[in-house]
Amino acid sequence: MKTFTAILVLILALATARAEHEGKIQILLLGDSTTDAKIPRRLAPNEPQLEDLIRTLLAAEGDLPSVNVINSGLSGEYIRRLLDSGRYDKEAAKLPGLDYILVRYGLNDHDSREAFEFNFQKDYRELLTRLRSDHPQATVILVTVIPFLDEPTSFQINCLIRQVADEEKLTFFDIYSRYAAELRRGPDMLNYRRLPVAQIPEKLRAFAKPYVMGGKDPTVVVLDNRLDAHFGNIPDWFADRHPNLAGYHVIADETVKLLAPLIRAQSGKAKK
Repeated sequence: MKTFTAILVLILALATARAEHEGKIQILLLGDSTTDAKIPRRLAPNEPQLEDLIRTLLAAEGDLPSVNVINSGLSGEYIRRLLDSGRYDKEAAKLPGLDYILVRYGLNDHDSREAFEFNFQKDYRELLTRLRSDHPQATVILVTVIPFLDEPTSFQINCLIRQVADEEKLTFFDIYSRYAAELRRGPDMLNYRRLPVAQIPEKLRAFAKPYVMGGKDPTVVVLDNRLDAHFGNIPDWFADRHPNLAGYHVIADETVKLLAPLIRAQSGKAKK
């Protein structure tokens, strides 16, 4: 009888946690600047952002439960910093009712973590231990980096992620291949342009003024190709590989292709 009562209490507690979110599927996005989308948010605040796109595309499937997508990306972050800064504890550990957690790190880890080849996987497993402890019901999905660094480096990072996913028996989500395929339509169509004002020819700086951000180190920033005709021949004009709005549409579209069948199956609505 005591065992039955304990089980009943546990079930009721879990149901209560879900009820806090009005029955919606809860999806958490953890990652760096390519998840955060700080610049698109600043320059186009009224446009749908990554989390909005995922939510809208899942709703368009027509047969899935409502979802809530929480974007917890942060520019410049890598796994060690996420854990050591306390941000994980403040923004992720106590989120109730999570159903899916998509983790996308590797770019800053490669550049900032000492002994990357060893410590990246070690840090990843430490994060996974925390996620499993804090969110035991959630499906954790390990996501590759997008084409940002050179191809050999991207391949190295993504192989390490795949190895962790395989060893931990977690879903491995290859976003890199779709993003790279889209870039074959135009190598700079999915990234915004960002360049220090100091590198703009003096005679064009007044012309560039409407697109300048920042104070101490001002930069020209645009989300699309509108200034390519004027600045396209300047070295590094196309160097920044962060996604623009089009890039996030690609990420969202591929993410929904992964999530929709998972949600459908787990909610008992598998298509026949």
